[in-house]
Amino acid sequence: MDLPPDDQRRRARRADPRLVRARIELVAGPAVLRDYSKSMKHYWSEATFIPDLEDGAAAWHVARRFLELRDDDFVGGFVLRRFERFTSAEVRTWWVNGVCVLIGPHPDSPHGPAPAGIDLAPIAPMIAGLGLPFVTVDLALRADGEWRVIEVGDGQVSDRPTTVDPQMMITALLVLARY
Repeated sequence: MDLPPDDQRRRARRADPRLVRARIELVAGPAVLRDYSKSMKHYWSEATFIPDLEDGAAAWHVARRFLELRDDDFVGGFVLRRFERFTSAEVRTWWVNGVCVLIGPHPDSPHGPAPAGIDLAPIAPMIAGLGLPFVTVDLALRADGEWRVIEVGDGQVSDRPTTVDPQMMITALLVLARY
């Protein structure tokens, strides 16, 4: 559901038809809203979480608040995703030329341990298929035991958790970057 940022701001007073269509396609239940670049997860209840997609007025209220907060930083259009329950904090993975070189805590929870045994095999071909020299992939463990990709970044806004040693990270990134 793509809608240019200028059009989004102009339509901030009325529900965007693409958001309405996406809301209907996902049917009832909770959902999460973001734009092509960022979420507003630190404003969870007012600009991210939609408790029930059947409530169009409440959904548009969340979307309007999202637009207010993102303002000129709004990128691409709205992304609406079904809400899922996670049983872990987010984990950040760093990839060079399609190969994961480092797994660590997410910058929002830097003191959490990086879980052992994350099976990256299901996502590795997709990350390699991006053809990018560097990406970060944030994951969280779903209640059913599957790891879900939360976000893929090309490094422009990817942060390093304070608990990940800078030298260790630089070494990991440079080893494969040479090839």
